Order: sequence, then C-alpha cells, then structure tokens
Amino acid sequence: MKDLSIPGRIVTALAAIIFLASIVSLADNNSGAIRTLDFIREPAIYLAAVLLVIAPLVLGRGLAPAAGLLAGSMAVNFWSIWPYTPVAPQQMALGEASEDAGCMSLLAFNVLQENEDYARTARLIERVDPDILFLTETNQAWIDAMEPQVARYGYRLDQPLDNKYGKLFASKIPVVKAEYSDTFDDETPTLYATLRAPNGARFELIGLHPRPPMPGRSTAKRDASIAEAGQKTPDGLANVVAIGDFNDVPWSDTTQNFRALGEYSDPRAGRGSFATFPASYAYVGWPLDQFFVKGKVSVQDLKIGEAVGSDHLPLMARFCVDHDGR
Repeated sequence: MKDLSIPGRIVTALAAIIFLASIVSLADNNSGAIRTLDFIREPAIYLAAVLLVIAPLVLGRGLAPAAGLLAGSMAVNFWSIWPYTPVAPQQMALGEASEDAGCMSLLAFNVLQENEDYARTARLIERVDPDILFLTETNQAWIDAMEPQVARYGYRLDQPLDNKYGKLFASKIPVVKAEYSDTFDDETPTLYATLRAPNGARFELIGLHPRPPMPGRSTAKRDASIAEAGQKTPDGLANVVAIGDFNDVPWSDTTQNFRALGEYSDPRAGRGSFATFPASYAYVGWPLDQFFVKGKVSVQDLKIGEAVGSDHLPLMARFCVDHDGR
C-alpha cells in the first residue's frame, strides 16, 4: 500500500474491513458483536458497490486486490440476503384467499418511547383504522396519548413499561384470550393472543419485541427465546400470525431458525426486504419489523407506511384466516 495515494489507501483499507466483516459474520457464534454484523449486510453491499466504482479512479494498477475484496464481500452478503430480493423465489402468493376466509387488517408499529409527537401516530391509526393494533415501546405516556384511538376497540391489553419494551394490543376482532408472557425475560414480555376471525376461525397472534444483539453479550438465551416463542403457542392452533420488532433481520440465523422451527411463511421473501429502520434512511436500512404466518393464513397485502416521528416505519398488512378443521 505504500505506493498508493491517500485516497487509494483509504479505499483499499475499507475494502479489507468490509470483506473481513462479511467473512466473520458467517461464523456460527452467539457473540453479540458477530450477530450484529447481520444487520449491515444490505448497506454493506451498497457501500462496496460505491467503492467499486471509485476504486479504478484512485487505485490505477493497484486496483485488483481492492476490487477482489469488494466483489467478494458483495457476493457473501448478497448470498445471505438473496431470499429477500425480488429475484428470489416467493415463499407465498399475495392476494389469494378462499371465499369463506375471514379477512382483517393489522398495524404493527414501534413508536419510539422518547418520541413525543403523539399526534402523528394517532392520525396514522385513524387513517389506517386497523382491525388489530400492536404498538411497542409504549410507556404510560404513550398509553394515555393513544386513549382516544384505542377506545374505539372492543378489546385492549396494555403493558406500559419505561424500559422501551412496553406494549399495547387492541383488537376489533373478537379476542378469546390474551396475555403478556414473561417466560423468557420479565423485562421484554411477549404477547400471546387467541382471536376469532370474522368467519369464526380461531387463530393465534404472537407479538414480539426482544432485546437486540449487543457487543460483549451472548445472544444464546435471546435466540432460544425467539425460536421457542414461535413454536409453543398457548392453544397450539395451526393458524398463527407472528409480528413485532424482532430487533433482528429476517436473513439472520436467529430469525430463520424461528421461521423454520415454527414452520412459518414470510410474504416478503422474493419481494424485497421491506426495511423499516431507520425511518429516515430505510432505503439503505434494514427490516427489523417482522410479519410471519402459518397454517391456513393467507396474506392479501403487506406494505410499509410513511415516517410519523419514530425511528421505525409502521408495518401494515391485510390477511385472511381459513378454517383449519379444529
């Protein structure tokens, strides 16, 4: 590198760092630092692509090593996120439902606890008017602020917390039962609800918001908790919808394990990543907010809403539930 210009050295160093991070991220390890690297796969591809364009301008004859590192990192990361690109096979069709299926709408949104622009979220709820509402990071101030909107729902279950893991669940659809379970972590409760669709079919709803992977901390307990949350629903119904801010990306081993063990389908697969974070730069961000279904649950529509003051974008879906014979 001693013969390279300063810009050339910078490009080469960045190429080496991106490539090394991409390789390390493949390790089967519960280290929080390593698992965090899953989050930057898509942005890393964009950064490597930009550097690959710049490289010929600043490296000249020294182009080959940096170009090889950049191309290698792009290949590794694209291989990982490939199922969530429009060129991959789709896991399920959208818009298909039987004539007797019961259909309903859903809004899941991490409001950002310290966000005090309550009015924008209130207007979002009024505009979307979902049959099922699931908000995360709700403290008592958020519960109070959303009272006029939530009062229109026939059922609600609040769990205000000041640690950024509070939750608010409300439904216009009949709720057979609902609870927040502290089985895995008493500071990050999980919602388990059994509902009855408009056609009378029962289904279960899981609402998750676990802790994110943190450098210096093992993710083993967190990963096991997420996986088990999707497998053992209280009523053991075949029809299940899982939603929430997983603090994880869908292509990570953690979330893929959740999907595989729970036998879920992901309507995003083959259509794109549906990034929701950070709200202001989601086009280069990552999909932390998840939506999975299984059994005779079909999805008619899935979309990401506009920014309304949180660091997340809202996730909106319309899905239908058919009778499963039980």
